[in-house]
Amino acid sequence: MKARPTALIADDEPLLREELAQMLAQAWPQLEVVAHARNGREAVERFEALRPDVCFLDVHMPGVSGVEAARQIGTRAHLVFVTAFEQYALQAFEHGALDYVVKPVDAARLATTVARLQARLQASQPSQVTEELLAQLAARLQPRAAAPAPLRWLRASCGGTVRMIHVDEVDFLRSDEKYTLVAWRAGDGSSAEALISTPLKALAAQLDEAQFAQVHRSVVVNLRAISHVTRGDNETASVHLKGRSEVLPVSRSYLHLFRQM
Repeated sequence: MKARPTALIADDEPLLREELAQMLAQAWPQLEVVAHARNGREAVERFEALRPDVCFLDVHMPGVSGVEAARQIGTRAHLVFVTAFEQYALQAFEHGALDYVVKPVDAARLATTVARLQARLQASQPSQVTEELLAQLAARLQPRAAAPAPLRWLRASCGGTVRMIHVDEVDFLRSDEKYTLVAWRAGDGSSAEALISTPLKALAAQLDEAQFAQVHRSVVVNLRAISHVTRGDNETASVHLKGRSEVLPVSRSYLHLFRQM
């Protein structure tokens, strides 16, 4: 290990760069912080100019991110990712292949990271970062689109009017050639049916999984509407509904939904 190992700190927040530098001075007095960078582009430029042994890279920086900068630095330095979100720590971090610290930086956690870095430098171990690990990290950091809210209303043509049917009123949906039959309870509690043009497959994908279950390739049922289920031959079953005479088939593929029968 060098008599005086060197480091670069990259973070778009100046106060956080200074705070980390001060904490490193306490945890690793021999380490010389030779450069600060405001973003990933500056981090790469200053790394190429100074070739520090260790790079502390904020994961989220404007422009070139810390992960993108890490890809360009590669195995030429030991990398430590700095993140405000602990859930971004991959299994790779936990197994020690990549190092990370969480903002606000905890002194004990930083001391653990420093000890690992010192051991690797002492043993002249190359950086363990790989393109595969960085790809996993980048994938985890991709913002996840919020799941769309479950479908709450169905529009059905009933004669010359359009009926708005709340999904809580629906007992079941059944594929009917190019249409879907919607069976629901009217306001007075009586049974009603209508055809809509949306395919069953498209409707099933929009319904709340906790409330609706597909029990056959052509049938989706509201679980709240089920009275009981009877077992049939050849690993099939039948769904009986509250207050309705219809009996809905449960095919073998969906029998697992009712295993406790």
